[in-house]
Amino acid sequence: MSVRIIDVREITKPISSPIRNAYIDFTKMTTSVVAVVTDAVRDGKRVVGYGFNSNGRYGQGGLIRERFAPRLLEADPTTLLDVTGENLDPDRIWNTMMMNEKPGGHGERSVAVGTIDMAVWDAVAKIAGKPLFRLLAERYAVAADPRVFVYAAGGYYYPGKGFEALRAEMRGYLDRGYTVVKMKIGGAEIAEDQRRIEAVLAEIDGGATLAVDANGRFDLATAIDYARMLRQYPLYWFEEAGDPLDYALQAAVAEFYPGAMATGENLFSHQDARNLLRYAGMRPDRDWLQFDCALSYGLCEYLRMLEVVKASGWSLQRCIPHGGHQMSLNIAAGLRLGGNENYPDLFQPYGGFPDGVRVENGHITMPELPGIGFEGKADLFRVMRELAH
Repeated sequence: MSVRIIDVREITKPISSPIRNAYIDFTKMTTSVVAVVTDAVRDGKRVVGYGFNSNGRYGQGGLIRERFAPRLLEADPTTLLDVTGENLDPDRIWNTMMMNEKPGGHGERSVAVGTIDMAVWDAVAKIAGKPLFRLLAERYAVAADPRVFVYAAGGYYYPGKGFEALRAEMRGYLDRGYTVVKMKIGGAEIAEDQRRIEAVLAEIDGGATLAVDANGRFDLATAIDYARMLRQYPLYWFEEAGDPLDYALQAAVAEFYPGAMATGENLFSHQDARNLLRYAGMRPDRDWLQFDCALSYGLCEYLRMLEVVKASGWSLQRCIPHGGHQMSLNIAAGLRLGGNENYPDLFQPYGGFPDGVRVENGHITMPELPGIGFEGKADLFRVMRELAH
């Protein structure tokens, strides 16, 4: 029996938090939660796929409701099916959503499409009765590894937050089993950021490795100043020194920073990924790629990005996606990426893992839940199931 999409629903939800990085504060941040409702039934329940967009980009309800959802609902249902006719085909659905869209101009539409794409893959795996990471491993002939490296992202600038609160936050991540922690820089003067870094390093005292993230804040001169300051410390990486599209800046800073650098979360297509690897001086023996499928047109496009990564001579182990969501966790486990970001205390209920999953020595083990596994995270699923009725 063929499967049909009978509705695509969106609701915009706040993920506000009194925090800021070097560029933005999150007091008015939103996310789009999407449900792709099908007529398939598994275990006596209608199959509904769910998705949401990553933090740092706002909800895309307008684009979803006005452009992308209507294209799916107006399409001949048979054109959205795989060759068996018994499940949806994410690539055919992606192509349908992108009809009448000019090349380039990625911007916000990449987020809208990526959010729906997440829900589509959730539905596809549920219809198949498998965790998404298992489905991906089978499709792409990869030996799935349910054990995934994760690092704890935090260290934001909070109103009135001093060194002691920052140290306590990082100590809390170590106590929960993380071996790599990340903090923000670039939102204060360089001397202040240096004191913040040294306070964290003193607190973790070799029990974890520290990464720092400038969120694209610096011009070239400032980025070089920071590189010279940072290179004296044993950091896991120096992330997004300058504007994500300023490949020349990235290449120049690498000349002053011999340690690992990371970037890519604000690139939204495989063409962007190719340009990064061509022109930004990225070093495949030490640097990290942080493309986020939820912001870059979804897994269909992310797979094309991974093809670019491989064609450029890089290992997929150098990919650690941004966003801290379960979609990327499934991709990391199913396609054997280098790991995934996580926000243990922020952007809830959207970040984190299914209930009962614990971090042990910097890794989690994926539960065997159908689809992406949203139903296993009670606080998140309470929000999502509002769309299913």
